[in-house]
Amino acid sequence: MERRTQKKSKRPVVLAISGVIVVAALVGGFFAYSAWQTKQEIKQAEKTAQTFLKHLSKQEFDQLPAVLSEESIKENGYDKNQLVEKYEAIFTGIQAQGIKSKQVKVEKENSDKFTFSYQLEMTTPLGNLKNLSYKTTIDKEKEDYKINWQPSLIFPKMSGQDKVSIGVDTAARGEIVDRNGEGLAVNQAFDQVGIVPGKLGEGDAKTANIKAFSDQFNVPVDEIEQHLKQAWVQDDSFVPINVSFDPITDLPQGAASQDKIVRYYPLKEAAAQLIGYVGTVTAEDIEKDPSLSSTGVVGKVGLEQAFDKELRGQDGGSITITDENGQEKSVLQKVEKKDGQKIQLTIDKNAQSQGYAIFANRPGSAVVMDPRQGDLLATVSSPSFDPNKLANGISQTEYDAYANNENLPFTARFATGYAPGSTFKTITGGIGLDAGTLKPEEEIAINGLKWQKDASWGDYFVTRVKEASPVNLRTALVNSDNIYFAEQTLRMGEETFRKGLDKFIFGEKLDLAIPMNPAQISNEDSFKSEILLADTGYGQGQLLITPIQQATMYTVFQNEGKLVYPKIELTKETKTKDNIISSNAANTIVTDLLGSVEDADGYVHNMYNPEFSLAAKTGTAEIKDKQDTVGKENSFLLAMDRSNNKFSAMIMVEDSRKNDTATDISKPLIDYLEATYK
Repeated sequence: MERRTQKKSKRPVVLAISGVIVVAALVGGFFAYSAWQTKQEIKQAEKTAQTFLKHLSKQEFDQLPAVLSEESIKENGYDKNQLVEKYEAIFTGIQAQGIKSKQVKVEKENSDKFTFSYQLEMTTPLGNLKNLSYKTTIDKEKEDYKINWQPSLIFPKMSGQDKVSIGVDTAARGEIVDRNGEGLAVNQAFDQVGIVPGKLGEGDAKTANIKAFSDQFNVPVDEIEQHLKQAWVQDDSFVPINVSFDPITDLPQGAASQDKIVRYYPLKEAAAQLIGYVGTVTAEDIEKDPSLSSTGVVGKVGLEQAFDKELRGQDGGSITITDENGQEKSVLQKVEKKDGQKIQLTIDKNAQSQGYAIFANRPGSAVVMDPRQGDLLATVSSPSFDPNKLANGISQTEYDAYANNENLPFTARFATGYAPGSTFKTITGGIGLDAGTLKPEEEIAINGLKWQKDASWGDYFVTRVKEASPVNLRTALVNSDNIYFAEQTLRMGEETFRKGLDKFIFGEKLDLAIPMNPAQISNEDSFKSEILLADTGYGQGQLLITPIQQATMYTVFQNEGKLVYPKIELTKETKTKDNIISSNAANTIVTDLLGSVEDADGYVHNMYNPEFSLAAKTGTAEIKDKQDTVGKENSFLLAMDRSNNKFSAMIMVEDSRKNDTATDISKPLIDYLEATYK
């Protein structure tokens, strides 16, 4: 009996243990389901939160009521339409752009309530308004999740019928002036012309008046009509169309004008690619630079863009929350006005104008430099465009004329790489002199107008324009003898030649507020060809050097072999690089170049002035697909003041067979420089 009792006593224990296992499983399943359910509910609440923030960021205010608790809207004294109007009035009034949310959190508070918190930032005319912290709840209403709304979700500390007001004290954009304080980009009052629709008349009269406005101010009729169709336009509205830079003596019926301070460029086309222009701030501009205000202008290209941060300053003013009676409650944003800085350039306004005038719309560039200080006195590109039109209103027709011009008026040719042609022989000569492979008095017999090292060159020949023999350094420079410099380059060899070139600025990014690619010797680190080595020696091959970089390299000839870097800001310190070539080599080359001007048969004799010592070197770089064909020629002129060493000029004309050579067109500019820089 005892054994049976013992056996029976064990069975309930086993059952009890099994029961514990079953209960544990049920409890575990319940908690797992509960966690899953909570996760799903949070996801739904988060979806509501993200929908709200998405519509807010896009300023789709009419979509907001769909995710807001209708009861909470009513409790705060609004209906759906009034709420939408409130958002639109406030955000339009403060000209908010780029609304972004961050640190978004949705957390479960209890079975039907979730805490929703986030931060907002946006751009206003006063700059970046950020770190706005918000907190509310999201309630589960049956199967929907709705945000509890209150005015503080517009801006923190708002309540009831509070309003938001903005006052802006606009900063003056800093001006850009030349070395003598003359304006290159200024703020000036002009007539802004526009139309008052209600005064145009009706029918044929209205059509005739719009046509008269179009003819007078060179704005196409369809563009005028587009302006008049804007949503905000009323019969009594003044609809601005254009800025007139010429005095207005009479206006057609329906037209009106008012004074407006605009950005104005006195040199117009003469300095357009250098100075650039401003344009209205866009959403893309703010995306790149959140510190921009949502209104006003920003530099789009040129120095206006390069110095934009310094020039634009900071608008002042405040954005405040007031009660419905206009009493201030809280300041959302307050900024002190700070006018932009004045930027003074090294440019000589008159030299810039003279430099542009010589081209008469031909494609080319002129760079004038003070070789001692590095001051860029002129950086010209032709043809050009009127930056006043780009900054203050250009018609599509006018813009298309620029954009479709085969001579590319928007291109800054002074910062575009070219093969420098024969002006580069000065550098080859200097390197050869220092290497000892080029002996200036040595006379080399060269016969004919073409030459090749040997038969391994196949059908490739180096050609020259003028037949002369024997040839020494001076006659080779004056006559621009390609064959002489090809032979001298081969004589020094690639290693010596490249080592000499590497002392200059090849591969360097210049510390200059004018973007350009570094100067290039060749496409690869080695020529891998005697032909390419020879061609490079007289300025062709794969050389790519901008006119500014050329002018920089040639400063060695007016500074005893020292290179002076270019600068565009007058107050910037001059930077130099010593011992690029020896003083003996520099003086030998520049002295020989006097013959180009002084000799009766010199290529630059048209600029001879017995009272002024001018050294010069011409150059031609031919671009063609194969030898023995006629290609496009770019013409260069390097002119250096040897009386006072106060200026050098690098002038280039594209397609010189069609557009004249640099030497043909440059005398008025050189005459001005000789008379001015004494």
